[in-house]
Amino acid sequence: MPPAYLLIPAAGSGRRMGADRNKVLIDLLGQPIIAWTLQAAALAEAIVWIGLICQERDRPDLETIVRSLALTKPVDLITGGNSRQQSVYNGLQALPAAASHVLIHDGARCLATPDLFNRCAAALETTPGLVAAVPVKDTIKVVDDDQTIQATPDRQYLWAAQTPQGFDVAPLKQCHQQGLTQGWNVTDDAALFEKCDLPVQVVAGEESNLKVTTPMDLAIAEFILKQRLESPKDYPNAVAV
Repeated sequence: MPPAYLLIPAAGSGRRMGADRNKVLIDLLGQPIIAWTLQAAALAEAIVWIGLICQERDRPDLETIVRSLALTKPVDLITGGNSRQQSVYNGLQALPAAASHVLIHDGARCLATPDLFNRCAAALETTPGLVAAVPVKDTIKVVDDDQTIQATPDRQYLWAAQTPQGFDVAPLKQCHQQGLTQGWNVTDDAALFEKCDLPVQVVAGEESNLKVTTPMDLAIAEFILKQRLESPKDYPNAVAV
C-alpha cells in the first residue's frame, strides 16, 4: 500500500458538548479524546506522518499530549483556520513535499481502528478519492422548512459518511483552491471532490467509528473503549490507559 500522510483537523470547540474547551481535550477514560485518536493512527502501518491541525490557543495543551504519548510517527502541529475547510486547506499546504496520498480524519473520531486507517490507505492505490462510510440503517425522510416530509429516499443507496477520507494530494489541493476561489462552503473534503466532478469511492467504515460531539456520544465512546480494553483478543490494537 502507498505510504499515507495523515491530517487530523482538531481546531474546533466544545460548544455542542457543553464544554468550555476544545472537545478533543476532554477526558475519556483517563486520556484526552485526541490521545486515543493519535495512538490508533500511529499504530497503522501505512501512516508515516501526522499533521495535527489546531487553534493557537490549544497548541500548548496538544504539544504536551503529543510529548507524553511518545508516538513512533512524527507529529507536526499546524495552525487551523476559521472553518474545517480552511483548516484542511492549511494542512494541505503543510504536507511534506513527498506526500502523494493523504488521509483526513476528524480528531473527535477517537474510536477508529488502525485497521480502518490501513484499509483506507490501501484503497488509494485504485481510486483518487475515498470515504469511509457505513450503510444507513434508519429510514430517512427529506423535509421542508415547515417540517413536512417531501420524500423518502431508498436507503439501499444511502451511506453515512465517516472519516478517514483519502485522496491523491494534487487533485485535492486543486479542489480546495477552486473552492476558495468560488466561495464554496462544504462540510467534508469529499464534497469538494464531487463538486469538481472527481470520483469518490466508499470504503467500508466501522459501526463504532462515531464522532464524539455530544455528552451522549462521550458515554457511548467510554463504553466501547472499556469493552475493547477488557477484550484484548478481540481488539489487539486497543491502547491501555
